Amino acid sequence: MKLMKNKVATNKKELSVKNKKVARLLPLFLLLNLSLLSQSCGVYSFTGTTLSPNIKSVTVNNFTLATAGGPANLPLTFNEKLKEYYQRYTNLKVVPANGDMVLEGNITGYDLLAVAPTAQDQAGVNRLQITVLARFYNNKDETKNFEQPFSFYQDFPQGQTLSQNESRLVPKILDQIVLDIFNKTAADW
Repeated sequence: MKLMKNKVATNKKELSVKNKKVARLLPLFLLLNLSLLSQSCGVYSFTGTTLSPNIKSVTVNNFTLATAGGPANLPLTFNEKLKEYYQRYTNLKVVPANGDMVLEGNITGYDLLAVAPTAQDQAGVNRLQITVLARFYNNKDETKNFEQPFSFYQDFPQGQTLSQNESRLVPKILDQIVLDIFNKTAADW
């Protein structure tokens, strides 16, 4: 019994010494990991953007309608969605001219397509597809400049007309195109 008590006391002393060593090394370990983590991330933001800290503003020039079809307010709606997205998800100031970043372009496609053919040679599903040609200028780093089309679509049943679905589909399509442009310009994806 005495031998067992001595063994337990010895184990407690050994644990106490180990705990003190760990307690002394823990802050050093945490500091080392945090410094490595901050060095490896580079420019990072919790919003998902990788914008350089010297970029303070963005200008969204009016996108124009360069295609037949589509609602008359399509370019205005798209411009406002784009500006709102940058205001909401970055610290950038949206300015009317001479921003550190500039976006402009055209809505080049507003197409109604027949997809998913059936045995009766009819479309099983109709597709509304919108294409936007975006030009991006980064006035702080010209290597980031690009001109690229962005396109997205939504499907609706064959038995329905475009006018029945347009007010529901267009906002969803524009939201996705805005997200794609944002990811290309601000998140560098």
